[in-house]
Amino acid sequence: MSTPTVAPTTSKGLEGVVAANTRLSDVRGEIGQLIYCGYDINELAGKVSYEEVVYLLHHNHLPNQRELAELKATLAGYRELPKGVIELITRFPKDTPPMHAIRTGVSALGCYDSTADDDTMDAQRRKALRLIAQIPVVTAYFHRARQEKPLVHPDTHLGEAANFLYMIDGEKPSTEKESTLDLCYVLHADHGMNASTFSARVTIATLSDMYSAITTAIGTLKGPLHGGANEGVIKMLTEIGSLDKVDAFVHESLAQKRKIMGIGHRVYKVLDPRAPHLKRMAQVLSGKLGQPKWIQMSERIAELMLTEKNLHANVDFYSATVYYSLGIPTDLFTPIFAIARTSGWTAHVLEQLADNRLIRPQSIYTGPIGLKVVPVAQR
Repeated sequence: MSTPTVAPTTSKGLEGVVAANTRLSDVRGEIGQLIYCGYDINELAGKVSYEEVVYLLHHNHLPNQRELAELKATLAGYRELPKGVIELITRFPKDTPPMHAIRTGVSALGCYDSTADDDTMDAQRRKALRLIAQIPVVTAYFHRARQEKPLVHPDTHLGEAANFLYMIDGEKPSTEKESTLDLCYVLHADHGMNASTFSARVTIATLSDMYSAITTAIGTLKGPLHGGANEGVIKMLTEIGSLDKVDAFVHESLAQKRKIMGIGHRVYKVLDPRAPHLKRMAQVLSGKLGQPKWIQMSERIAELMLTEKNLHANVDFYSATVYYSLGIPTDLFTPIFAIARTSGWTAHVLEQLADNRLIRPQSIYTGPIGLKVVPVAQR
């Protein structure tokens, strides 16, 4: 007796489809909870450094002092880029969008790594840590080069957040500035099966290489419906200009069905748990820098959208104000997201490799059938 054929079903955007089991992070959208390896994000934020989160994602437990010191030393030791990659970055057109530069720079790193196709797990772990260390350097070198400023070389005595700020600014950051960016890194480190993480896992599932997987992820993150949303938020705020114009802008946007950047989330049905941490930082920074209008405008937009559409602000909404208040150029907002998320991407790549199966979904054909070829002279 034959087994009846089950008709395939379609889920647009793969919504509701489970693509993998993971120990790394869980996004509980109905209750607004984010978990890294068993820890609620509210338990981690403000209590651990970004490097501790890197270790957590890669080893499934928080490091002790020795393990943390070893990881910091390893990351600091991996920061230097091959000379050929530096030359490539400095020759990019000055108007190259930074995400293009980073994507190409990461791809180029694979060309200078003799172990790029070494598929042993030890080699994969080393490549993962090198990318976590080198992507901030690629970003900073390009940013300095496009301004025709001398490159600032990495400082091995600084942590990941402090070193990046030092390399783009040319001066050591304040403790407050360092801790602010470090917390942003923690909040952005991983987020379940998001689009860029999924794309990285699809690439590595073919048994490609670590550099290809992370290049894929960067290209996916670039889109305005993913990581690029934070740039859209600050552009929206500058377009509005002042607090007294917010209401009219929001109502007009809703009437014309224009998207309000940084509002709503594909998974969270309630408040994004990362947003309150960034909102508090934005409030503090805006007050200290004497530019309170940005957070005031943001709060009013969030209030209106919650009232009018029952939609909450997401992580991009307040991270934009935080980065802007730190003096970071708008087009580096998404690269910072990529820098932080590399910890999660690489952890997912390693997890995929540990129990791999080619990711190969089906599609339902909706086109015609039975067409006949007409000779070209008769078409």
